[in-house]
Amino acid sequence: MANIRCVKGMVGLVTGGASGLGRATVERLVQSGASAVIVDLPSSDGQALAGSLGDRCAFAPADVTSEADVRSAVSLAREKFGKLDLAVNCAGIAVAVKTYNFKKDVPHSLEDFQRVINVNIAGTFNVIRLAVGEMGKNEPDADGHRGCIINTASVAAFDGQVGQAAYSASKGGIVGMTLPIARDLAPMGIRVVTIAPGLFSTPLLASLPEKVRSFLARQVPFPSRLGDPAEFAHLVTSLVENPMINGEVIRLDGAIRMQP
Repeated sequence: MANIRCVKGMVGLVTGGASGLGRATVERLVQSGASAVIVDLPSSDGQALAGSLGDRCAFAPADVTSEADVRSAVSLAREKFGKLDLAVNCAGIAVAVKTYNFKKDVPHSLEDFQRVINVNIAGTFNVIRLAVGEMGKNEPDADGHRGCIINTASVAAFDGQVGQAAYSASKGGIVGMTLPIARDLAPMGIRVVTIAPGLFSTPLLASLPEKVRSFLARQVPFPSRLGDPAEFAHLVTSLVENPMINGEVIRLDGAIRMQP
């Protein structure tokens, strides 16, 4: 009998959990019988969302680049729910700027580039390194499994577009660290998997005009629409339940390959 894991009864920590892909993941975890800690900025809707989802959900206001903030989020998972089985990294930011604006004779801001790298790569790594310390205390199952980390990259890691130097570099960094971290954590029975979503209907895209969104949706071969965050959340729970998927980056993109 294959050692299929069940999300029910697990405790998950989700960064960027108050909106978009993170929110859909939190909602699915709670609906599936797991408990979830929403990790998001103090200014987010995290508190209201946790309240609406009931006793199996808690909010930890945090900046993912802060060691103290993430430590207290991990502590909250342990104190409120007794353990930590899963960490899902959905927090991220983006800027759209060309490397050099020759019309205005202005280079890409170094500060903006560093901010995107810091939040998306260092923030993701900060959560991983602190979450796995807690997961390592779990009793292993029959397979030796103690926990799972799921990161969010982007198809921009592979098909970066004009103006995406910072964003693509940051998502490429997440792709690049997936395998070495999976190898680092293998002796402890902690898996690491990364999802690279294509075009999803998130607050990031919702800010675009309707005409632009429908144009983008038509670029997706099939299904020819924007992804639903619930589909991302579905993949998260599938990955958690399938113990053989490890060290892998999975595109979730309707077969799109981004044009320049």
